[in-house]
Amino acid sequence: MKGTRRWLLQLAVVVLLLTLMGVLINNLAVNLIRTGLGLSFSWLSRPTGFALAEHALPYSPSDSYAWALLVGWINSLKVISAGLVAATILGVLAGSARRSTNPLLRSLAALYVSVIRQIPLLLQLFFWYFVALLGLPQSNPSPLGSLFTLTNQGIAVLGVHLSVEFTAVLLGLSVFTGASIAEVVRGGLDSVPRGQWEAFRSLGLSERLGLRKVVLPQALPAILPGLSSQYLNLAKNSTLAIAIGYSDLYSVSDTSITQTGRAIEGFLLLLLSFLLLNLLINGVMQLLNRAVIRRGQRS
Repeated sequence: MKGTRRWLLQLAVVVLLLTLMGVLINNLAVNLIRTGLGLSFSWLSRPTGFALAEHALPYSPSDSYAWALLVGWINSLKVISAGLVAATILGVLAGSARRSTNPLLRSLAALYVSVIRQIPLLLQLFFWYFVALLGLPQSNPSPLGSLFTLTNQGIAVLGVHLSVEFTAVLLGLSVFTGASIAEVVRGGLDSVPRGQWEAFRSLGLSERLGLRKVVLPQALPAILPGLSSQYLNLAKNSTLAIAIGYSDLYSVSDTSITQTGRAIEGFLLLLLSFLLLNLLINGVMQLLNRAVIRRGQRS
């Protein structure tokens, strides 16, 4: 009886959601007909007429809106992928330092987390872009020669040039998300029984080796769900890159909507693009979580 009631409740919720969606779609269609716009994606094949400051693929103003949106999406993927890696490394290091036996290291990690999490991400992006990077000299001879240079034009590492906009977005997202990941890692480490910490210390293992070999593997099931949420937040927060002129998907979409007046179609494409990206991140993290759980059950 209880199972039947639960099934009927779920069915009622689905019917209600479908009804609301149908009403919204109907109102959208009626309003489009009244304004004489209709729903059309033919503008995607027209030339954009605007340049992009950064593009991983060949691009010129004569290319179509569809190609410009693809270039913007790749720019978003580039900064999001690099940000996920950098934020994970920074977060794991800071989270592990929160439980270090070194009081100085523990205090510095706590200060980093408490300060960064209180400052809005947009202000941090402005700091990295206008203060930290644009404030650098135009030429800065480095003792490392061609291996690494840092100027107000960006960063060059092993001959690979990173624009100042990309660098600012990458630093802002990594530092901001890394602080939240540090708290997730700290919570995961706290879930491991204290006896495990005492066990590896009694065996004479160093803190670093004990964390890597004993504590972190046991903390992973508690860390991964929170880590997945922070990854999704980083992907969504990347849209703030428009504030400092980085040519990501949101920036290209905004410019396209302004020029064509096709706001509904533009936002639909934007929503679908980020939905696909977030589903991809979430799917990968779920697979990783299942693999960790199965490995823990076998051991």
